[in-house]
Amino acid sequence: MKNSPADVHASGSASNYALGSTDAEHERLIRQAALLAPCTDRLFREAGIGPGQRVLDLGSGVGDVSMLVARLVGPSGEVVGIERDPHSIARARTRVAEARLATVSFIQRDASDVESVRPFDAVVGRLILQFLADPVAVLSHLRQMLRPGGIIAFQEISYSPILALSARLPLWCATASLVHETMRRCGANTEIGVQLHQMFQEAGFSTPTMCMELLLGSDPDFTRWIYDLLCSLQPQSQQHGVSLESLGDFDTLPQRLHSEVASAKAVVPFVALVGAWSRRSEV
Repeated sequence: MKNSPADVHASGSASNYALGSTDAEHERLIRQAALLAPCTDRLFREAGIGPGQRVLDLGSGVGDVSMLVARLVGPSGEVVGIERDPHSIARARTRVAEARLATVSFIQRDASDVESVRPFDAVVGRLILQFLADPVAVLSHLRQMLRPGGIIAFQEISYSPILALSARLPLWCATASLVHETMRRCGANTEIGVQLHQMFQEAGFSTPTMCMELLLGSDPDFTRWIYDLLCSLQPQSQQHGVSLESLGDFDTLPQRLHSEVASAKAVVPFVALVGAWSRRSEV
């Protein structure tokens, strides 16, 4: 499938993206996607995404959300992933081919330059709006690409719960705080999830239906997520003057994080996921 140009233009490019596009970051994204898939699947199903629909995935990365949506819309549907990074697109295309999902395609575009002539039945995204300079402008222009009654569904983050719930675990709390501070200094909106209620309405959508999910875990595969994220953020931490020295030996950090959680017989959270969905008015 090939999209044709149209005069649909937004002004909120993803200039604050902090995590890079290395092979290691791609692997982290794939591990993270496996963790988040059930939450995202529930949100999209509740929003009404299903068989036969044509769906736009904004900020498609290495393809995980696009592939999830492809399974929801089935062989009669279509998914178009929009991603600005060519390295990520190449990885996504390889994965889609390996999964034999012929209904998924990817286009290299910045979020500020999304275009299509044919309308979409739904526009979705996960953990992308937090990095946009003007997410309301992007949402407003995405609205123009939806058919009347079309669905918009995004899943974004809130750091407040993880910071509050980590207080009794000193190492975990320090790590979470440094991740949060690095993201904040890079320009990411670390509380955008709860702001979707206002943003959707400012972009011309009706009041969205919203939910928050907080994943909890204690096994090593789960507790490692915060170390993985900090690894991807290390260059930005250095650039923005966020010292990681208080965490001690970085190579042993994942083992020490897990030991702290296990010794306390505790569970720790992932960053809170806030889902919001609405529809374009029929008028």
